Amino acid sequence: MVTPQDIEIYLDDSGFPFERISEGVWRVESPANKVTNIILSVVEPILVLRIKLMQVPEKNREQFYEHLLKLNAKDIPHGAFGVEDGQVVLIDSLQMENLDRNELQASIESLAFTVAQYYNELKEYCEK
Repeated sequence: MVTPQDIEIYLDDSGFPFERISEGVWRVESPANKVTNIILSVVEPILVLRIKLMQVPEKNREQFYEHLLKLNAKDIPHGAFGVEDGQVVLIDSLQMENLDRNELQASIESLAFTVAQYYNELKEYCEK
């Protein structure tokens, strides 16, 4: 089983800037994608990766939700968009039992790339 110390080693080896917020919780950055708020949390037996993106728009919610679902279905290789307490979040989870550095790195990079690719598009719903 991968330990929190192993996760820190993987983050270090992958070159992601990070800070430990508390035991089993980290804030990770992806400078290449200008994403600074990826939260990793150990919730054994999984590692949860989460990014809060934005408030759910007040208007055009049906179209907004439909757009999120379409992105989840065909464009998001790791994780999924969701809604939590009125916030749009992007989440992924990884099994800790056999987690390796490459799997963690791929998940972080994919989430950060997804934010970089779709944030402005999603933000437009707030401006309509």
